[in-house]
Amino acid sequence: MKYMLMMHAPRGAGDWAIANWPPADLKAHIEFMIQINKELTAAGELVGAEGLAGPNEARVVRATKNGTPAVTDGPFAESKEFLAGYWIVDCATTERAYEIAARASAAPGIGGVPLNMPIEIRQVMSGPPTEM
Repeated sequence: MKYMLMMHAPRGAGDWAIANWPPADLKAHIEFMIQINKELTAAGELVGAEGLAGPNEARVVRATKNGTPAVTDGPFAESKEFLAGYWIVDCATTERAYEIAARASAAPGIGGVPLNMPIEIRQVMSGPPTEM
């Protein structure tokens, strides 16, 4: 089964708190994420993973009545967290997806202290079969 694991990060002063970390701590955090991806790839479980730009670069798009894009700043200003990145994994059980999410949640923060970030998990749904 495929699952999307969405990493929610806390905002900093108007953007992403990680932007203000000491360089060594940021490097350790990124190396941790790279290692998880390598391990999931080796296990045949990684479908895809990406980090996302900070909320200051997010935009919300809606179609206007004539179908052209109406673009506004996003995400919602009142949110305390934002989507920082995601993994799509293909694993045998939901419990395995939980294990992966727990490991990602414990990514190191400042001074190596685990962040214990919330990781939202959703099964990737497939559509109904189409007739040809």
